This record gives sequence, C-alpha cells and structure tokens, in this order.
Amino acid sequence: MEILKSKRFQNVSIKSVIYAFLFLGAVSVAVPYVWMFVTSIKPIAEIQSYPPSFVVKDPTLLSYKDLFRLIPMWRYMWNSIFVAGTVTLGNLFFCSLAGYAFAKHRFWGRDKIFFVLLGSLMIPWQVNLISGFILMIKLGWLNSYNALIVPQLAGVFGVFLCRQFIMSIPDDLVDAAKIDGCSEFTIYRLVILPLIKPVIATLAIFTFLQQWNSFIWPLIVINSSKMRTLPLALSVLNGQFGTRFAMVMAGAVVATTPMLIVFLAFQRYFMEGIAMTGLKEYGKL
Repeated sequence: MEILKSKRFQNVSIKSVIYAFLFLGAVSVAVPYVWMFVTSIKPIAEIQSYPPSFVVKDPTLLSYKDLFRLIPMWRYMWNSIFVAGTVTLGNLFFCSLAGYAFAKHRFWGRDKIFFVLLGSLMIPWQVNLISGFILMIKLGWLNSYNALIVPQLAGVFGVFLCRQFIMSIPDDLVDAAKIDGCSEFTIYRLVILPLIKPVIATLAIFTFLQQWNSFIWPLIVINSSKMRTLPLALSVLNGQFGTRFAMVMAGAVVATTPMLIVFLAFQRYFMEGIAMTGLKEYGKL
C-alpha cells in the first residue's frame, strides 16, 4: 500500500509540474496578444498613461476605422489570403503526391533522389534569393502573383513529412486497390488521402503560417503597393504611422487573426497526428 501511495504521489507531482509549466507557457504566449488587442482599442491618452494597464476605461474602434481608411488594408488582406491559401493547397497536393511516390513505388534511383532532396535542406534559403530574383526577372513575373506563389508550391520538408507518414500505411491496402483495378491516382485519392488527414492538417498549418508571415521574398519580388502582403503592409504602416500606436496594434491584430483561425480549424487533426506519431513510436519499442 505504501508503495502504491508513493507512486501515486510521484505521478501527481510530475503531472502538477508539467501542468504548471504548460500554464506558464500559455500565459507567456497569451499576454502579448491580449496586450496588443487592448492597446488597439485604447484612446491615445490611455496609451500614454503611466503605469500601463490592461484595463480600458474608454474603448474605441477609431484605430481600426483609420486602418482601413488610410491604407488599402482589404487589398493587402486579400493578397495574403490568396497567396498563402494557394501555396498551402499546392503543397498539400504536390507534397502528398510525391510522398506517396517515394513511399510506395519502386523505381530506379528512388532513395538517391530522396537523399538529394533531404540534402537540399542543408542549403540556407538566403542562397537562393539572388538566383530566384534573376529567374523572376527573366520570366517577367516581378510584381505578380506568379512570383509569390509558383516558387513555393512544393517544399522538401512537406515531401519528407508525407513520405514518412505514408510509409506506415500497410502495402496490402495499396495492393488490394490495384487488384480491384484502381489507377495510381485513384489509389492516391481514395486510399492514401483519407488515411493521412493528420499529416495533411499539420502540413497545412505549417505552410499557411510560413507563407502568411513571409517577408523577405515578397519584399524582393514586389515593389508595387497594390501587390503588398500583410507583413509588408505592417512594415510600411509602422514606418508611416509609427507614432499612432493604437493603429499599429490594430494592424497587428488584423494580421494575426487569420493565423489563429487556421490553427483552431485544424488543431483537432494536428493533435491527432501528434498522438498517432507517438503511438507508432511506442509500438516500435
């Protein structure tokens, strides 16, 4: 009995430490967002008051009205949504299709090609900026959606992620579909895709957040105001209206809200993917 009580006490202590650590992490992440929103609805007198406070005595939406009135914020939001959404869909299709080919098909040089792809991850992304810019000039794609979308339609990390997950799917399912007369694309669509929803959701979150926050590449290939994405718009906003803190914070709130929506929409599959990965690793022990 004493041994059982000791183990229970030990388990409760470990869980308490873990929960306390997670709570502190959640608070440290949430506080800046709360402060950002609170500042965006404060009048200038309360922003400049000391000591600063989370309590808003006289809330106002004037900063949001000025944000959409003084700059074409709707246009910038559309650019970011269109670019990030299109790139995400492209990565989900091409990376999962390539992952299926590398995981379930036997062809000459398959492993060597895959290792070369993995090796490309060691190359810093900054190295490709100049060559990518020159390529965009030769193609005539500067200041266009093509320059923002096409170079990002597939990524090595996405191929690796999908390939590792698809390898865990039994080959018998693929063989049974072939016996039934299914084509390769039908097998991919009806057999593989329904089984890899967790990894698809994970890749969608990573890709969308990466493209939504992308700054350097759009800064290089875009010099027209109407083609700016939200990160570029926030940079210009901070430069032109840096003294209007509420307006800058309002822009940050508008820019971060879609990312939260995407994560909340896919978090169930994201957590499921983490849980399934943990079970698979446990099964190997």
